Amino acid sequence: MNHIAPLDGMTVLEISSFVAAPLGGLTLAQLGADVIRIDSVGGGADLRRWPLAPSGTSLYWTGLNKGKRSVTLNFRDAEGRRLLGDLLAASGQEWLAYPSLTRIRPDLIHLQIEGHRDGRPAVDYTVNAETGFPLITGPEGLEGPVNHVLPAWDVACGLYAAVGLLAAERRRSRTGAGSAITLALADVALAVAGHLGFLAEAQVAGTDRPRIGNHLYGGLARDFLTASGERVMVVALTRRHFADLAVATGLADTFTELERLLGADFGEEGDRYRYRQVITAMLEPWFADRTVAEVERDLAGASVLWSRYRRFTDLVTDGTLTASPLLAEIDQPGVGPLLAPGSPLATDGTTRPRPAPALGADTAEVLTGLLGLSAADIRALTERGIIGGPAGDSGPGH
Repeated sequence: MNHIAPLDGMTVLEISSFVAAPLGGLTLAQLGADVIRIDSVGGGADLRRWPLAPSGTSLYWTGLNKGKRSVTLNFRDAEGRRLLGDLLAASGQEWLAYPSLTRIRPDLIHLQIEGHRDGRPAVDYTVNAETGFPLITGPEGLEGPVNHVLPAWDVACGLYAAVGLLAAERRRSRTGAGSAITLALADVALAVAGHLGFLAEAQVAGTDRPRIGNHLYGGLARDFLTASGERVMVVALTRRHFADLAVATGLADTFTELERLLGADFGEEGDRYRYRQVITAMLEPWFADRTVAEVERDLAGASVLWSRYRRFTDLVTDGTLTASPLLAEIDQPGVGPLLAPGSPLATDGTTRPRPAPALGADTAEVLTGLLGLSAADIRALTERGIIGGPAGDSGPGH
């Protein structure tokens, strides 16, 4: 049975770089939208960003642009800007402003990602610093900030962008009206910090959250060293989780007596957090006496949440990638055969991952298909440097 992808028939023009906007476009492309990424001739600032394949192709760029089409235009030339306007009309800085573009396409949906709402520039790492997270991340007693290796605000911003475009498209389908959406990276970080209680805690308690290493704030979770030299993360979120952990480790009676002595109830999340040091100290010898395989055996059937810590290379060598239905092999130009993820939204019509294009590879096809330009027109534009293509552009990382 042939399933229609959820966003089949939607065309998205993406002018972007780095993480947030490309991830938003990738999210839509993996749901079936025709996402056309438009770069300057020769590529943008993110074209050769690390990590790189041995060929020099950016694994970063290709990872964020899978399943899109690539067009390159000379934005410095008025003819290149006119072609972009024609693409907007056909598809559904001042010259990119919403009022100017709506003269070409009145029902345009326009989403612009900024650093701050007032237009000041920012990136994930500066937003993270100014929001407060690096000063509560890391081991207890550490001086100085700890940045997170994951660009969480870029990721959240890209997903917000995809949701915002879909919401605006639904509004347009009901009313015929376009939309101008501004999405500030700093607002994304503040919103998430507010939703998760960090901002309320600072306002109500008037104190900063302490650094507690790998403990779980307000609950019981921590890493433990095993006899095999590997660490495992163990989480007891609920009363049942903790009861099962106590039974599996043979410490149920000990914890009951400790509760009596302390006047505590370890079934309550707050008490598990208050007495986390003594609880985890009592658990440490049990994990230290067992290998990871023995931990897995002894916790089997219990509700306890746990996992061993793994490196990305472990996911490659232990069969995780080949066993996952999320990933499928693609032949990525400049890289070769590669297991790549599709959309984690498993729905009818979900598309398999598709390779990222070579920079500018679809310029002629898009301009011919959407604007009706002839082969002679394409040659003339290429010769004048108005457009690029696989022959004129070097491609990602080359």
